[in-house]
Amino acid sequence: MTGDDDLLREFLLESVENLDRLDQDFVALEREPDDRERLGAIFRTIHTIKGTSGFFDLSRLESLTHAGETLLSRLRDGELALDGAMTSALLATVDAVRGMLASIEADGSEGSLDIAPLVAELARLGAQTRLPPRGPSGPAGAADSRAAAAAPASSERAAPRGASIADTTVRVDVGLLDDVMNMVGELVLARNQIVQLGHQVTDPSFVKASQRLDLLTTELQAGIMKTRMQPIGNVWNKLPRVVRDLAHARGKRVDVELDGADTELDRTILEALKDPLTHLVRNAVDHGVETPAQRRAAGKPERGRLFLKAFHESGQVNIEVSDDGAGLDVARIRARAVERGLVTAEHAAQLSEREAMRLVFEPGVSTAERVTSVSGRGVGMDVVRTNIEKIGGAVDVASALGRGTVLKIKIPLTLAIVPALIVTARAERFAVPQVNLLELVRLEGEQLRANVEEVGGATLCRLRGDLLPLVFLDRALELTGADPEPSSKERVTVVVVQADDRRFGLVVDGIRDTEEIVVKPLGKELEGIGVFAGATIMGDGRVALILDVLGLARRAGVVSEARPRGVTDERGAAEIEPQAPLLLCRVGEEGRMAIPLSLIARIEEIDRASVERTSGGEVVRRRGEILPLVDLSRFFGATSRSTGPLHVVVCAAPITASGQGVGLVVEQVLDIVEERSPARLRGTRPGVLATVVVRDEVAELLDVEGVVRMAARRVEGAVAA
Repeated sequence: MTGDDDLLREFLLESVENLDRLDQDFVALEREPDDRERLGAIFRTIHTIKGTSGFFDLSRLESLTHAGETLLSRLRDGELALDGAMTSALLATVDAVRGMLASIEADGSEGSLDIAPLVAELARLGAQTRLPPRGPSGPAGAADSRAAAAAPASSERAAPRGASIADTTVRVDVGLLDDVMNMVGELVLARNQIVQLGHQVTDPSFVKASQRLDLLTTELQAGIMKTRMQPIGNVWNKLPRVVRDLAHARGKRVDVELDGADTELDRTILEALKDPLTHLVRNAVDHGVETPAQRRAAGKPERGRLFLKAFHESGQVNIEVSDDGAGLDVARIRARAVERGLVTAEHAAQLSEREAMRLVFEPGVSTAERVTSVSGRGVGMDVVRTNIEKIGGAVDVASALGRGTVLKIKIPLTLAIVPALIVTARAERFAVPQVNLLELVRLEGEQLRANVEEVGGATLCRLRGDLLPLVFLDRALELTGADPEPSSKERVTVVVVQADDRRFGLVVDGIRDTEEIVVKPLGKELEGIGVFAGATIMGDGRVALILDVLGLARRAGVVSEARPRGVTDERGAAEIEPQAPLLLCRVGEEGRMAIPLSLIARIEEIDRASVERTSGGEVVRRRGEILPLVDLSRFFGATSRSTGPLHVVVCAAPITASGQGVGLVVEQVLDIVEERSPARLRGTRPGVLATVVVRDEVAELLDVEGVVRMAARRVEGAVAA
């Protein structure tokens, strides 16, 4: 490559970086047209590109930037006032310059774009007349302004911009940087092998050398990781322009606020975030923020607000995209999900508000009333979730109708080398990323028997007053290796992890150590399994699989999918007060069920002989009415050995479609309780709102409406008969 080629490449790189900043500067300038400092910076950028274009004999690029510079000069001198037409023309100039630079980089030509209409428009806008301000800044003041305009040009020729930075920085090709990162990853693997070997060798010289290698590799790794880290502002800088253009096209007014633009994360993750973030922003402007007329009618300011925030927390990057728009219509989301066949009408009615909102991430679900070039086809949000989960992240949504929507994204800092805890199950080793790890717990003896129990087919652990579902790693992965030692059955090792804002305990056979592992992608044949995030090579040369905690939680049923199996604890928490009285009953031989006392009209004992069977189910005639019965033992598949009279809890609410009450058949009524622990865990099966601790024992909180709704056909058939 010749010296001229090097200069041209440097010019292209610097110009593209400057143009990316101009997008944001123009949008900000449109809101504050009197910001002379920003206007001067824009002028100098265009002036620099024009001057260098002449040096490289790029005549068309020079002609376009000269026209833009002329308009900017009059704006800077106060001879013209910036308006929407000027901003649009100058932004179009930036786009045209960017396209011409891309063409020069590709084949050396300035491209085939016809710039004549744009040059003419810039000339027309720059030729407008406006009386200069009176006073000291008359003709002499104007002359001083023109002289000042010439001054930066001469100073720039004398001392090129960035001369001091050029002495301390160097540009590195991204491909070369990736190659170095891969080699560092292999070096980390070799370091792990040598360190492990050092534990078996007693030679002091070898141990000292391995420790020195460990230290140097760690420092080298940290240095290379820093070279890959980039501020999220590199992506955010383009978003104000996206918002501005879309808002103008939709007749809206939207202000963009950015917080945490200097938050750094790995370049690979930053690249993967570009499309999801752009889609979320476009979505918020298109059918989140209302038109000025709609906002006035709702008592809001005419200008909408879009707020982007990024920050580090617990080894992750948190990104929030919020707006003060119309919010999500949960009823419309439910209806759309049923229409698309994602959930049944019965399940849709059982969804909590939060779960219903999360259906927007499913394919085909859109709240847009009409199809536009941006939204309404039901594609996009599912791609957002998929792309974010591919990089080990998670996305969630919260919204209030009429007040706005907040989308929260959590992603790891890097995907290349991550700290992980090595665990074993059936003699196999697995890596748990430390970003998901909360704590380690060991239970044995009496402590094990007192705090771990089976409820409704799920294993739960009471940990400091909280209920923690347990997932046995060997069972979840269907491992068939050697059984653990008999003595290990008297103790349980629990790795407490978090996935999708839900905590659960991962029961493993043993814990090895924490290591920095190099993430290797899985082959296409294994990508569909869903419980592994990749693989790594351990110090002894063997392969260990990296657990995808979120996927493992979904397989074990700890985190619900879009098709919920029952009503979640959010609904129970909203409808049942923490200290509301409960009727405690026994269902089956061992099950304990709690029913909110506010839903109960009375408790009766009914002779089994008085129960009649219809095509719709069992009923009993009481007080001149037909009372449908739901046997909870049979409903939950529990074994019942009772032969005496039936214990029936008659619900007060008219919860069937016909307004008829329902009798719930239980094995035994135990007590009425008012005090219970605040610990609560979402239901693990249909018909259960939550699992709670009542008088130091675990019980399931019955979802009365859900049980009746799931037995609706039988109940309604009985009432009709």
